Order: sequence, then C-alpha cells, then structure tokens
Amino acid sequence: MDLDFTAAEDAFRSEARDWLAARVPSVPLPSLETAEGFAAHREWEGVLFAGGWSVVSWPEQFGGRGSSPLEWLIFEEEYYRAGAPGRVSQNGISLLAPTLFEHGSDEQRARVLPSMASGEVIWAQAWSEPEAGSDLASLRSVAVRTEGGWRVSGQKTWSSRAAFADRAFGLFRSDPDADRPHRGLTYLMFPLDADGVTVRPIGRLDGKPAFAELFLDDVFVPDEDVIGEPGQGWRVAMSTSANERGLTLRSPGRFTAAAGRLTDLWRSTGGSAYGPDSGSRPGSESCSGFESGSGSGFESGSGFASRSRSGSDSRSGSNPGPNDAALRDRVADAVIGARAYQLFTYAHASHIAAGGSIGAESSLNKVFWSELDIALHETALDLLGPYGELSDEAGEAPAHGSWADGYTFSLAGPIYAGTNEIQRDIIAERLLGLPKGRR
Repeated sequence: MDLDFTAAEDAFRSEARDWLAARVPSVPLPSLETAEGFAAHREWEGVLFAGGWSVVSWPEQFGGRGSSPLEWLIFEEEYYRAGAPGRVSQNGISLLAPTLFEHGSDEQRARVLPSMASGEVIWAQAWSEPEAGSDLASLRSVAVRTEGGWRVSGQKTWSSRAAFADRAFGLFRSDPDADRPHRGLTYLMFPLDADGVTVRPIGRLDGKPAFAELFLDDVFVPDEDVIGEPGQGWRVAMSTSANERGLTLRSPGRFTAAAGRLTDLWRSTGGSAYGPDSGSRPGSESCSGFESGSGSGFESGSGFASRSRSGSDSRSGSNPGPNDAALRDRVADAVIGARAYQLFTYAHASHIAAGGSIGAESSLNKVFWSELDIALHETALDLLGPYGELSDEAGEAPAHGSWADGYTFSLAGPIYAGTNEIQRDIIAERLLGLPKGRR
C-alpha cells in the first residue's frame, strides 16, 4: 500500500482544515445528552451540511461530495484534530445510511438521506431488548402483517439517541414460525412520535439520558419503511453491524487526535500524575477529542485494557513520582495503538475503494478500538489525578471534563455493537478457522 497522499488528497485536507478552523465553535457545545445540547448539535449538523462537509463520501444528489473512502478518513482526521463537536447524527449517517446504500430502494434513499445529511431528522437505534442483547436473534418484538404495512409491538432498550431523536430503525420478528431464530426477521424504520410509541429515557452514570427504552404498542409501519425484503432482516442488519464495528462508527481520526492530546497532557504534567499533594492543578487546554458518546491482544483480559491497569493508578490512592515510567509507557502505547489503527483502516479504505468489503474483519476493528479507547482515557485520568474525576459541570474541570466524560462512555465500548467476547468468537471461527466452542 502506498502511504503517500496524492496532491488532490493533500488539497482536500487543506480545504477541510481551513473550513473547520474558521467554523468550529471556540467553546464546547453543551452535552448532546441534554435537550439544550442536542438542539445545539443539530444546529451544528446544519452548518456542516451547508458547507458540504456533513457526509463527504455520499453522492452529491444526497448532499455529499462523492469523496473517496480515503478522503473521508482524511476529513475525519481533520475534524477531530480541530476539536469539532460530536456528531449527533452519527446513528443515521454511520449506520443506517450504509445499510440503505446496500439494501434500500431508490425511493428510500431519495426520501431518507437528504434530511439525514442536513440534521433535520436524527435517528436512533432500536436493536437491543431486555432479553436480546449480543444474542440479537432472540428478540421478541413482533411485526404483524396488515393492509399496507405492519403492526409493531414490543420493547426495545438501550436505544442510543432515542431520548431526543426523531426516528428509529431496528429489527422485528415477522415470522414467529420460522425454523431458525435468525430467519423471519424484518428490518423497519419508524417515527418516534407515532401513535403507540412511548419513549422512556435511561440515565447514564452522570444522570444524562444517553439512551432510552422504547415501548411499542400496535404501531403502524408502512411497507415503504421496510428495508430489504420482509423476513430477510437479519442479512440487512448484519450490514449495519459491520459498519458499527468497522470503519464508520469509530474512525481512526478520533483516536489519533485524542492520542495527540494525551501526549500534550503528559508533557503539561511533567510526565507524572497530579496527586493530592502536588500543590498544582493541570491546565485545561487538553481535550480528549472524543464524543461522549469515542489492545492488540485478543485473549480476554489482555491487550490495552490490562496494560493500562498494570501501572500506577492515582485514582486508587497511589501517587507516582516525577516522570513516572509506567505512565510514560502507557502514553506511548496509546500513540502506537492509534497509529496502528489508522494504518489498518487506511488498508481497509483502499480495499473498499477497490470494490471489496470488510466482513468479519470488522470484529478485529471493534475489539481494537474499544480497548484502546478505555486505555487512553484511563491513562489521561491517571495523569490528571483527582482533577480527572471532575465532570463538565465543575468549573475547574480540565478540558471541560471531557476526559472524565469520555472515560465513562468508553467503558461501554466492549459491550455495545456486540460484546468483545462475541467478537473474539467471530475472529476465532471466521478469520482463524478455529472450531466452534461449546455453547
């Protein structure tokens, strides 16, 4: 693979960098997990759309630029380098849109994608259920055929963005008599303000409603909102899952930017943790670059996550001395991991541009970035010492509390989009050709 960018790609990077430098808010927006912050982030999506930067890789007819996968990665790098706001439209543009491009009809793409790109319609996920998480095929929510569409009933939980979103997409059981759990499922889109839909927000550890439960009571969904063929929803859903685990949901730009800020933080602290007796506080110029709401080993308990816990931990009472070597090594690990993920993703982008697909390798991506995410944030909190525990509501919180907020969100990474235990099974069976373990 040629790692040199073309002149056109360099020009694209410069254009994106200049545009972002002129427009990224100088003060962070309120948390998008609040009504005020959600509205502010939706407004920012409109700014991106007006400038032609909302969905650069989409065809122009849907609001994009027709950029290559590599140019999209370049934009993501510049976006996170600039410290731009988190993408409130992420579920739509990163998950549903690729699914529509692969399985949707021309009418669906023309109807759904422009309002998604502009931020006019924000989408939520409706996958998990109280008894169906990683084992999604065991879901119980049903879709019953009726004239002109479907009657949907059931419960969804941990629906990201659903507290304030406009519409949702998810999987429903349309044939309870199918011979296998993965068969007889149908992929549907539906409005969250429809008759029969009740949205109950779920608070995170900090109390913000990052998720919601959805209660569906005989909700009508027209045929035009079925993606793919009825009964073939599992195949469609796997496209969404591959995107969630692979390139689009966690692009390397967020990790390279955060690793750079972690390096700056390490330098600003003198390479040691701010313990309770340090007599000073860290500056607030560093920012994680992760949306609250952003490991090479594959054995359970190994890789980034375990290495990050092996050194000194100011949060557990220890107080590392100046130029703590363990912290230095963990910062270096984070930088190396972010760069490795970037190069791995460049290879995937080149493969996609040549007509290929990601497939089961998306599980490699998911395990890697989710464990890198935790390790990077744990290292930052250990450098910050007690100040790292301050949230964005605290007046003296370094980086507006983004390291603490990013850390609490990172803990969910090994769970959502399919647990890392499940992903390791996929890696073992589909990529390494190992026999299935006992269930």
